[in-house]
Amino acid sequence: MASAVGTSHIAGGLPCQDCHFHLTVSDAEGHPVVILVLSDGAGSAAQAEIGAKLACHTFAKLVADYIAGGGKVENIGRDLATRWVSGVIYRLSLKSWDDESRPRDYACTLLAAICGERATAFLQIGDGAIVISDGWTTTWRHVFWPQHGEFANTTNFVTSPDALEVLDFHSTTEPIAEIALFSDGLENLLLHKANKSVHAPFFDSMFPSVRRSTAAGEDPELSRALAVYLSTAPINERTNDDKTLILATRR
Repeated sequence: MASAVGTSHIAGGLPCQDCHFHLTVSDAEGHPVVILVLSDGAGSAAQAEIGAKLACHTFAKLVADYIAGGGKVENIGRDLATRWVSGVIYRLSLKSWDDESRPRDYACTLLAAICGERATAFLQIGDGAIVISDGWTTTWRHVFWPQHGEFANTTNFVTSPDALEVLDFHSTTEPIAEIALFSDGLENLLLHKANKSVHAPFFDSMFPSVRRSTAAGEDPELSRALAVYLSTAPINERTNDDKTLILATRR
């Protein structure tokens, strides 16, 4: 997993406004639960990178507390996901109050996957996407299509007044072997917007090295290599935005 600053941000003297975060906790039966979170700070928000970091860490902590308290992934429903997102909204509001700013100064998207032994839960507010595979077929599919507004380069944010209404949520007990989360800076490379499908060859080429890793949890060497790859000319020629990619496998 890695983030890379976009060329437009470099030219404008801006930091990378994407953030990614992960936690692995044990459920009541001792099985690992992996929490993957990604957030893209709004380019128009004054404190976008802070908002993205707070959103990722707050959400992951709320889920981890639920699992540590005996909660099960298979029992996660939309109501519970809404409560967690409400907690993120509250945290961003507190930050804006402390800084005497506005909540919209911390505007950001939120994508998350909560992966348990027998179930997986997904949620999304905003653009970017989550892609999954069952591991037995060559099919890669998106969980939700990116949320885009009526006008170009617009989307929904956690700080939007209707954030809880536009929240996408899905849970499944179907086996999921591999999963990828990415921010909107990679949408044009990884999604076919004309027919709303996934560019499977990219994931077919990226996951073998992840499968070969012997690291428990994040592989620092692979993450460093991924960060370099996301900053190469072929990638930057197709997108000038910040880019974040999380790849995870059970295989």
